[in-house]
Amino acid sequence: MKSAVETLNPTRVRLTVEVPFEELKPSLDAAYRKINQQVSVPGFRKGKIPARIIDQRFGRGAVLEEAVNDALPKFYSEAVSEGEINPLGQPDVDITELRDNELLAFTAEVDIRPEIEIPDYSGIAVTVEAAEVSDEDVDETVGRLRERFASTSVVERPAAEGDEVK
Repeated sequence: MKSAVETLNPTRVRLTVEVPFEELKPSLDAAYRKINQQVSVPGFRKGKIPARIIDQRFGRGAVLEEAVNDALPKFYSEAVSEGEINPLGQPDVDITELRDNELLAFTAEVDIRPEIEIPDYSGIAVTVEAAEVSDEDVDETVGRLRERFASTSVVERPAAEGDEVK
């Protein structure tokens, strides 16, 4: 598999991938097996239809489409790893060339994480104003905390004002 990375802008790249047909062979075999399980042809048991009969009845294109759909995520992942890019979403894939028994070529455009250069910030001075807190603010906050974390207990007396009754 050959892949190349082309930078379209700082946040988008285009991967161009060419896959020799030999690498697509396992996916092609899996496509034949999958189609074999899904269809029935008179004179053959389900799952026992020869590949040439599938090609005659349903067309080689259907098998190739299934194989490419199966293999594309794997080849895309390999190209991303080779190109050392960090994709941020799903790619826009376009199959540019599919020659039977020769080549599969596709492009994938995907958004990537931009390279950010942080400038030197050691010379920047930051001033923080001291917060002014009054005794009333402290008492109010403590009262809210007491109410929030208060626990209830059962008492053996008549209910009084402020009691919680179940």
